[in-house]
Amino acid sequence: MNGQAFQILAAWFSPAYPVGAYSYSHGLEWAVEAGWVRDGGGLEAWVADLLAFGAGRSDAILLARAMELDDPAPLAELAEALAPSAERLLETTAQGAAFARTTSAAWGVAVPAMPYPVAVGHAARRLGLPARETVTLFVQGFAANLVSAGVRLIPLGQTEGQRITAGLLPVAARVADAALGEPIAAIGGAAVAADIAAMLHETQYTRLFRS
Repeated sequence: MNGQAFQILAAWFSPAYPVGAYSYSHGLEWAVEAGWVRDGGGLEAWVADLLAFGAGRSDAILLARAMELDDPAPLAELAEALAPSAERLLETTAQGAAFARTTSAAWGVAVPAMPYPVAVGHAARRLGLPARETVTLFVQGFAANLVSAGVRLIPLGQTEGQRITAGLLPVAARVADAALGEPIAAIGGAAVAADIAAMLHETQYTRLFRS
C-alpha cells in the first residue's frame, strides 16, 4: 500500500471523520440495559460475534464486492434489505450518506448516498485503494466504535476499552480476509440476539444512542 492510500484510509476511518458513528450502538445499548452485556469480557464476546456472524461479516462482503463494480446500485438495495430493523437501516443509510457527502467534497470523487459499506467500497474503487486494507480497516473501525459505545454504557475505563479493541484486531483481520473471496451469495448472518436488541432499542425509554 502506497503512502497516499494509507493516509486516505487513516482519515476515512478516524473517529474524526464526520459520519456520526459515535451516535450508534447497533443495539448494544439495549443489550447493556437488559443485562446481556455486563462487563469487558461480555463486550468483547458480543462484538466478536457481530464481526464473525453479524453485520461485520455482511458489510465486509458488501464493501469488497462494491470495489469490483462500476455501478454499485444493486448492492445498495441489498444492503438496505439486510437491515433487520428501522434503526439499523438508519444506521447504515445515514452513515453512508454522511460519508458520501464528505468524501465527495473532500476527495474530489462523486459518491452517491448509499448504505455505508457500499459507499466506502465505491469511493475506494474510484480512488484505486487496496481492497484488503480498505476492508480490514472498515471492519476494525466498526469494532472500535462498538467498543467505544460499550465503554460509555457499561461503563468501562478507556484502557480496558483499548485492551478489548486490541483483542478484536485478529478477528477483524480474519473477517476481512475471508470477505475478499466471498461471493454475494455467501452473505448471511446468525447474530440473532443483536438483531433483537436493535429492534427492542426502538422503544427503549432512556437512550443515548440512535440505534
